[in-house]
Amino acid sequence: MSENLSASDAARPRWRGLVTTVMLVLISVMIVRDILIRRWAGSPPTPPDTTQQSR
Repeated sequence: MSENLSASDAARPRWRGLVTTVMLVLISVMIVRDILIRRWAGSPPTPPDTTQQSR
C-alpha cells in the first residue's frame, strides 16, 4: 500500500512543474507580443494632457 502512495507523490511535483513552466512560457509570450505590437504599430504616441498657453 505504501508503494501506491509513493508513486502518486512522485508524479505530483512533475505535474506542478509542468503547469508552472507552461504558465511562465505563456506570460513571457504575452509580454514579448505586447512589446512588439507597441513598437511596430506605427501609431504616434499620444500627446500629453497639458494645454499650451498662448503667448
